[in-house]
Amino acid sequence: MRVSLAIPLLNEETVLPELLRRTRAVLDTIPGGPHEIVIVDDGSTDATPEILRQEAESDRRLVGVVLSRNFGHQAAVTAALEYVSGDVTVVMDGDLQDPPESIPALLEKFQQGYDVVYARRVGRKESWWMRTCYFLFYRLISMLSGFPLPLDSGDFSLMSRRVVDELRRMPEHHRYLRGMRSWVGFRQIGVPMERAERKAGQSKYSLLRLLKLAFDGIFSFSIIPLRVGAVLGAATILSSMAYSIYALYAKLVLHQSPQGFTTLVLAITFLAGVQLFFIGVIGEYVGRLYEASKARPHFIVAQLLGGGRRGTYDESEQHALAPVGSSRKV
Repeated sequence: MRVSLAIPLLNEETVLPELLRRTRAVLDTIPGGPHEIVIVDDGSTDATPEILRQEAESDRRLVGVVLSRNFGHQAAVTAALEYVSGDVTVVMDGDLQDPPESIPALLEKFQQGYDVVYARRVGRKESWWMRTCYFLFYRLISMLSGFPLPLDSGDFSLMSRRVVDELRRMPEHHRYLRGMRSWVGFRQIGVPMERAERKAGQSKYSLLRLLKLAFDGIFSFSIIPLRVGAVLGAATILSSMAYSIYALYAKLVLHQSPQGFTTLVLAITFLAGVQLFFIGVIGEYVGRLYEASKARPHFIVAQLLGGGRRGTYDESEQHALAPVGSSRKV
């Protein structure tokens, strides 16, 4: 059995040496091989690419994929999955919040016949309001999706080769990999793991990026937001019909005209806000169709390091690397 590690990095010069030390130590204890570490540099502006280049020259197990710019975390993970070659692939973040020492526990479940073994996060170290947001989001998206999504699970997971192959076939532009991983099916199981604190540096996921990832998950796996608009519209129509009947009754039987200028203004304002909101929801779906129609690749590779594939990515290499995401249509 060959194990591949798929790790995205962005400006992790302070963490990378420790990450490599710990992952190498874990791989040394796993029978089989040769194992590999595929690290994707997602447009770092610090010394991360240079450290990766130096380490790749001395370790044949290390494959470095340097992207031409920052394409985002999910695109970087996608790039890593394009280059792994092992029988099983472990996806993990490079900030050491996903402890490499947990990999043998994932492999143990794989040997029991599971194709996907994901870490179920417990004991998070974020602030209370972030933990609350994560808690609510995972339950919201699980409720909205058309199939069960595991709660409190991130990208840290082990996947068999056939699961990785299915993920590589998916052309989605706005990728929510933990949802795509669940959609594939096969036997899956979660393993409770305490999420460690970041080893060094700052998180690259700002609040806006977290919101974007949440929107990608919701709009990629559910059309319920559109149906909510239809249901609310139907309820508004029924309410208007009921009020119209009451107005006729008040006029013809009670000889009274309904009063309430303030109520009318509030009703118009409320309905206008609802309409604008759901126009925005429809715009999200239409915008995603527009992005997909452009058929741009998920990422562009600037340089390959280690694994027998060193050097700048140029025309002489494009033919050999044609199947990977740098030239694949979405």
